Amino acid sequence: MSLLKRIESRQAGQTQSGVPSGLGPVTSSPASSKSEDQASKLAELRLRRVAPPAGVVAAQAGGAGGLLDLKARVQNKLLAELDPSMDISRTAEVRQTIEELYENILAEEAIVLSRAERKRLFDQIVSEILGLGPLEPLLQDESITEVMVNGPKNVFVERRGKIERAPVVFETNEHVMRIIDRIMSPLGRRIDESHPYEDARLPDGSRVNAIVPPIALCGPTLTIRKFFKKPLTIEKLIEYGSVTAEAMEFMRACVMAACNIVVAGGTGSGKTTFLNIISSFIPADERIITIENAAELQLRQEHVVSLESRPPNIEGRGEVTIRDLVVNSLRMRPDRIVVGEIRDGAALDMLQAMNTGHEGSMTTCHANSARDSLARLETMCLMAGMDLPVRAIREQIASAINIIVHLGRLQDGSRKVLQITEVQGMEGDVITLADIFVFEQTGIEKNRIVGRLRPTGLRPRCMEKIEEAGIHLPASVFGVGERGRY
Repeated sequence: MSLLKRIESRQAGQTQSGVPSGLGPVTSSPASSKSEDQASKLAELRLRRVAPPAGVVAAQAGGAGGLLDLKARVQNKLLAELDPSMDISRTAEVRQTIEELYENILAEEAIVLSRAERKRLFDQIVSEILGLGPLEPLLQDESITEVMVNGPKNVFVERRGKIERAPVVFETNEHVMRIIDRIMSPLGRRIDESHPYEDARLPDGSRVNAIVPPIALCGPTLTIRKFFKKPLTIEKLIEYGSVTAEAMEFMRACVMAACNIVVAGGTGSGKTTFLNIISSFIPADERIITIENAAELQLRQEHVVSLESRPPNIEGRGEVTIRDLVVNSLRMRPDRIVVGEIRDGAALDMLQAMNTGHEGSMTTCHANSARDSLARLETMCLMAGMDLPVRAIREQIASAINIIVHLGRLQDGSRKVLQITEVQGMEGDVITLADIFVFEQTGIEKNRIVGRLRPTGLRPRCMEKIEEAGIHLPASVFGVGERGRY
């Protein structure tokens, strides 16, 4: 078996080869079809041994157009000389062997490069063979939080909440498609003209979305939301000004007292990150079931069961939805159910679970405010297809949910907790809410929004439940004096 074939085989079957991914089960295909798939990938890589098309942007080659052609020639020769019997599970040894062959090829062809150019060319070639090509340096850059590929020539990144163009490009649409396939294949997912969009994840948990022509008119489009290599901590959130110590003390008490919590906000506002952090407050002796479209939550407790939805196969069968998993989780003896995101009729099943003994459950949803999140939940419950009156749905929401946390991304790109709101019950046909903490903007300094999440001074009704759990919060947490307790 050739080295490239073994590399692709290892990437497509890490969990089967004994390399732990920590990301839950991976769907595997039959051995015969897998062998054919690997053979086709090998043939496709071999076909790459041609000079790149004329007119390719030179940004990827460090501003020197000749380096791009040189990269193609050196890479093709390197692929031909690699030993097929090499054990590719030892990545460091494979990299060292590639480096030795690379130096020999440069010497044989009398190619003279500066030290910086030599290293840049080597890193690009290794990324093409073992990694995700031009995306590798972007994924390694810790200052980048999101990578956006809009076709082969337009790559953008997000730094500190602002979007900027990245100094890399792909060769062709086919080059982007190869990288997308390399991400999807290990997860048993597919993307082609018949199924032109798909969600996935990288081994480190980073969220991936891909959409390809004919739906994407600008070419294959790839969006990667990176996970921090070092997960954000409560201290970091407080240091960044995203939340206050008092608010996190209150959230910790709510989680430990088994209050049901909904984290709401817009795209990229930090919902999953915040859910990760508050889920760390769940006591270690409870059984937790997590349900997601793509496994992103990184709970540190020992007793965690991670479930992941599954799209239909090429025949349109085998789909497993979030709603299916929520229903199934009720038979798994959960103490708490954590759903990564509710976006359809699964909301009704989630409310039922919260109302039937699974207190302390959590989920996220897209909404513009705490009040809007209730309207969103109503709409999603109606999507379940049940002919329920609106009042019955609102009663379920008022009974099930205790706390709503609303996050937002402000104009300066910063992400902050804007509201922590308690659901207090029903008055007539209206669900009553009470803001416990509200973000107050005080000004703008050096294009940065200045403000603080301030307590409103209201005593939450869930304080009785919190105190029954043996947790006592000082009144100063809610902005009432400096000492004493409720």
